[in-house]
Amino acid sequence: MRDFLPVSRQDMENRGWEAVDFVYISGDAYVDHPSFGHAIITRVLEANGYKVGIIAQPDWRNKESVCVFGRPRLGFLVSSGNMDSMVNHYTVAKKRRHEDAYTPGGVYGKRPDYAVVVYGNLIRQAYKHVPIIIGGIEASLRRLGHYDYWSDRMKHSVLLDSGADLLLYGMGERSVVEVADALNAGIDIKDITFVNGSVYKTKSLENVYDYQMLPSYDEIEADKKTYAKSFYIQYTNTDPFSGKRLVEKYNDHEYVVQNPAAMPLSQAEMDRVYALNYMRTWHPMYDAAGGVPAIKEVKFSLVSNRGCFGGCSFCALTFHQGRIIQTRSHESLITEAESFQWDPDFKGYIHDVGGPTANFRQPSCDKQLKYGVCPNKQCLFPKPCANLKADHTDYLKLLRKLRALPKVKKVFIRSGIRFDYVMADADDTFMKELCEYHVSGQLKVAPEHVADKVLEKMGKPSNSVYQKFVKKYKQINEQLGKKQYLVPYLMSSHPGSTMKEAVALAEYLRDLGYMPEQVQDFYPTPSTLSTCMYYTGYDPRTMEKVYVPKDPKEKAMQRALIQYRNPKNYELVVAALEKAGRTDLIGYDKHCLIRPAYKDRDKYGITKNMPYKSHSGAGKGRSRPAKKKTIRNVHKKKG
Repeated sequence: MRDFLPVSRQDMENRGWEAVDFVYISGDAYVDHPSFGHAIITRVLEANGYKVGIIAQPDWRNKESVCVFGRPRLGFLVSSGNMDSMVNHYTVAKKRRHEDAYTPGGVYGKRPDYAVVVYGNLIRQAYKHVPIIIGGIEASLRRLGHYDYWSDRMKHSVLLDSGADLLLYGMGERSVVEVADALNAGIDIKDITFVNGSVYKTKSLENVYDYQMLPSYDEIEADKKTYAKSFYIQYTNTDPFSGKRLVEKYNDHEYVVQNPAAMPLSQAEMDRVYALNYMRTWHPMYDAAGGVPAIKEVKFSLVSNRGCFGGCSFCALTFHQGRIIQTRSHESLITEAESFQWDPDFKGYIHDVGGPTANFRQPSCDKQLKYGVCPNKQCLFPKPCANLKADHTDYLKLLRKLRALPKVKKVFIRSGIRFDYVMADADDTFMKELCEYHVSGQLKVAPEHVADKVLEKMGKPSNSVYQKFVKKYKQINEQLGKKQYLVPYLMSSHPGSTMKEAVALAEYLRDLGYMPEQVQDFYPTPSTLSTCMYYTGYDPRTMEKVYVPKDPKEKAMQRALIQYRNPKNYELVVAALEKAGRTDLIGYDKHCLIRPAYKDRDKYGITKNMPYKSHSGAGKGRSRPAKKKTIRNVHKKKG
């Protein structure tokens, strides 16, 4: 029976069910598409013979909202959705967002802050003893004691605060079936302590073996340096092959135990997951609201891989999907792409073929599927490992097959490529075909910064690697006779970035002749190396102190320097240049970022007889900023 899973008691009864085995509570609207975590987990359970009902975005003020199906036979599954609920709700400046792409019509406010905690406690009010299993990105990244940016303090493991019995971290297909089978066999939820990829609580360590004790919660709450050390132990134990069992003590009678990560899925297992009976759209109950906006970009996209060995410090993928690459077969991806042609909305454009990093289609070296990743070394940082296999052959074959499909006009790559991995590949074929077939005017890349001091804290390659990529990209496009440009993603206020580095980034943009329309201020989300640096002031990899821009005024100045041509940023840019001791960049020379206000000419050593060009609509006492370049001029002035 190919249909949406039940969302009401009537749906359940129409299937002839007296009860469901599991109720899945989601902070997202119900979209039955494999880009949504709730769709994958519920369909995997269905394929293994379990009856699942979905309650999407229940009213967290009313416990009756989680009682739609009555008491489930085996338990509740809880997730905040595809995003951490706090990231979904707030900007980096902690201001409320006005839209939610995962809610019908994009309406804001259909899920609570700290959704996993709220949903867990809501269920516990309604059902005192029913098993509650939490998972998804929010639970995964808060599985042990962690720094919470929005409250600016340490928080317990979400397992404790939510009242749940078990936490499943990572992608969850393997572990959720193992837990379901155990419950179905009559094993009490408190005795399910053996599942890899799970976190459980216990009052005694008597039956816990082969573990590493972390500093207690009281210790990490009291001392930031201790938290940095604890976090790095966690960071180096995320691998399913080499990761140890970790224990965090909360008091004399309460411990949280993290089992090693679940093993990665094989290609055949990945294929089966993505071949399940998804309806590939939102539930019809959302039609009147105009559907769910988040599906727009993924509906005609292909997820070809999982995991990332890129190791960016500000990314949580190491803690969630892990560093080992898992892929789908060409046949699986082509079958999915062929199904697009039957959708009336398909116009011939495949929006993406990728994953966390599009051009990773294999483990970074031969040993990873036997021994795992190196705990204390990165594959690409600070330079490519000698064992790295930089090879785009398989990805190229896949892209060529997709381009050859009937009714496919263009295959885009939008999930991002690692330019340092491209540069590590001695064969330029991928770069040439990327420019010829998979770019439409502009390619978005993420150098993030230009100052090596900041890039080192970001876990990114040195700026020289990016400059070589820029040069090669330009050369290949010239050979192809194409006018295509790079759009660099840049980040302000990352740990390690002083005003000196922020000015260096502004000078780079000046020479480039480009002003980004958007700037990403560093966002301290749970369980990243960068967030640990932000909170503690230490780099957990080396335990060296790190400069962290936290003052809102300084963060605003660093952000304004990236958009120094915007007249609204003039005062902030002046203040930033004065703070950095770089008032030489205020003047009329071509190297200057901004012109001085008329009243400040003497202050900055501007001679009286130097011509002054007033701002349009004068009277504001400042010069007109240089005309903003269009996107077509990006990287045109400087390779």
